[in-house]
Amino acid sequence: MSKRVETVWNLRRLMADQGLFKTTELIPLLEEYGVSLSREQVFRLVTQTPERANLSFIGAVCAALNCAVSDLIEVRVVEEKPVVNATEQTQGSIGNLRPVPARIHRPPQPPQDK
Repeated sequence: MSKRVETVWNLRRLMADQGLFKTTELIPLLEEYGVSLSREQVFRLVTQTPERANLSFIGAVCAALNCAVSDLIEVRVVEEKPVVNATEQTQGSIGNLRPVPARIHRPPQPPQDK
């Protein structure tokens, strides 16, 4: 089994817990801690999980929202089952996935005159 790391970004939930429902309400709070971001940057950080984030930004968010880094970012280790190759998949039971058998009918023959 292989493992992968999954991160959950909770900035929107933390803002809602503080009664902040507009992304622009976060801008002045971050500026108090020396982090200046545009309205668009803050919107993306609130609505999407960032690929990477600056530590000064993470620190400013945690200070402004009175939370810990573990509240902002949850890290989960997910175990993945190995992928079964295609030949092994076809040998097992397919249950309800079996197609309905086709019925072939001959078209009616026109009467032949003799």
